[in-house]
Amino acid sequence: MNIESRLAQIGSQEDPKTGAVSFPIYHATAFRHPKLGQSTGFDYSRTKSPTRFVLEAAAAELEGGDAGFACSSGMAALTTIFALFSHGDHLIVSLDLYGGTYRLLERILSRYGISASYVDTNDIDELESQCTDRTKAVLIETPTNPLMMITDLEKVSAWAKRRGLLTIVDNTLLTPFLQRPLELGADIVIHSATKYLAGHNDVLAGLIVTKGKELSEQMAFLHNSLGAVLGPQDSWLLMRGMKTLALRMERHQYNSVKMAEWLKTHPAVDEVYHPGLPHHPGYDIQRRQSSGDTGIFSFRMKDARTIEPILRHLKLIAFAESLGGVESLLTYPAVQTHADIPEEIRRKVGVDDRLLRFSVGIEHIDDLIADLGGAIDAALKEIGEA
Repeated sequence: MNIESRLAQIGSQEDPKTGAVSFPIYHATAFRHPKLGQSTGFDYSRTKSPTRFVLEAAAAELEGGDAGFACSSGMAALTTIFALFSHGDHLIVSLDLYGGTYRLLERILSRYGISASYVDTNDIDELESQCTDRTKAVLIETPTNPLMMITDLEKVSAWAKRRGLLTIVDNTLLTPFLQRPLELGADIVIHSATKYLAGHNDVLAGLIVTKGKELSEQMAFLHNSLGAVLGPQDSWLLMRGMKTLALRMERHQYNSVKMAEWLKTHPAVDEVYHPGLPHHPGYDIQRRQSSGDTGIFSFRMKDARTIEPILRHLKLIAFAESLGGVESLLTYPAVQTHADIPEEIRRKVGVDDRLLRFSVGIEHIDDLIADLGGAIDAALKEIGEA
C-alpha cells in the first residue's frame, strides 16, 4: 500500500468493537486485570496506553522499523535515546546542529561524563579522525538545521556498522513520507513530531523508531523507566495531523522551492541554502536517498542591518521559532533556535547575524512572495539602500 494511503488510514481500523474510523482517546491511567496473572495488554499508561500504542505502531510501520515510542517532546525523545549511553561514552554528532541538541549534550550530558565531537558527518575521513574506542554512536541531522547540509545515510551507516556504532538519524525535516533512514542502514530514527508530523503548531511531541529486537527492547525499558511519554490527547492530535502529512508536504515542498528560487535572484540576498536547488552541494545525495525536499530552508542577507526591519514588516509570515506547521514562520537562528551555541562556533558553521530560516507554510505562493518581498523592500528603504 502506498504511503499516502497508510497515512490517511492511521487508526481507522484499530477499533473493531465499534468500527470507529477515528481511534478513541483513552484517558485511563489504570486498567483492570481479568484475574491474577492476566492482563489485557494494558496495565499502567506510562508503560502502554491504547491511544499512544496505535500512534507508536503507525510510526514504526511508516519508518520501516520494529518499534515506535511516543514522547512528550522532541527533546524528551532525544534524552531517552541518550540514556542508552554511560559515563565515558563518546558520540559523533552533525556539525550544523539544532541548538537544543547542543545544549543537551554540552550543558547536561557532559555532567554525566558523556562527550561529543561535532563534524561534517558526510566526511568519512573526519568521522574516522574523531572515532575512538569510547565512541558509541553517530547522530546525524540530514538536512541539518539551519544550513541544510546533507549526509549520505547509506555510506555513513555502513561505516558505523563496520565500527560497531549505532547510527541515529533525526528525520524531522523530511519525515517518513520523503525519507526512511532505517531502510538506508540506520538503527534509530528520531522526530520532533511537533513539526511536520503534527503539522499545525498545536502539539508538542517526539517520536523514536528503532530497528532490531534487542535495541527495541532496550528503548522500551528506557521509555517506561524515564517516563517522558506522550499523553492520550496529544497522541490523538498527532495521529490526526499525520493523516494529512502527504498533502501538506507536497505543498510545503512546492512553496519552499519557489521561495528559494525567488530569493536566489534577489539583489539583497547573499546566499540561499535549499537542497532542492541544483547548486546545493548535497543536491545529488538528496535526490538519491529521498523522494523530495523539505519545506524549510535558510538564506543569508547581504546586510545585517536589514534583519530587524524585515522581521518587523512581515504581515502574513510570522516571526516565530518553530517549523513544520501549515503557517509560514521566519526565524532568526542566531538569537532564537541556536542562541545556546557559542558565537564562535555558530559563526564558524555559518549561523551568523545575517542568516534567516524560513519554514514555508501552505499559503498561496504569490502571497508569501509579496509579503517577504514587501518586508525586504521596506527594510532596504529604512537603511537607505533602496
